[in-house]
Amino acid sequence: MKVRVDQDRCCGAGQCVLIAPDVFDQRDDDGIVTLLDPSPAAEAHAAAREAAAVCPAAAITIDDDQE
Repeated sequence: MKVRVDQDRCCGAGQCVLIAPDVFDQRDDDGIVTLLDPSPAAEAHAAAREAAAVCPAAAITIDDDQE
């Protein structure tokens, strides 16, 4: 799995951090998403997918071809 974030699209809702805190974080100054782990371990895949699915700005992309 390969995770990508588009910081320009991010609206700072923070759902990704709540769902997958090992994969995502937010910048302190503006709340924009930061990617902690672009290739998370298998046990984090479901959470990363859920975070991408609930992102209101569609700022998270998951590429499963990298597994």
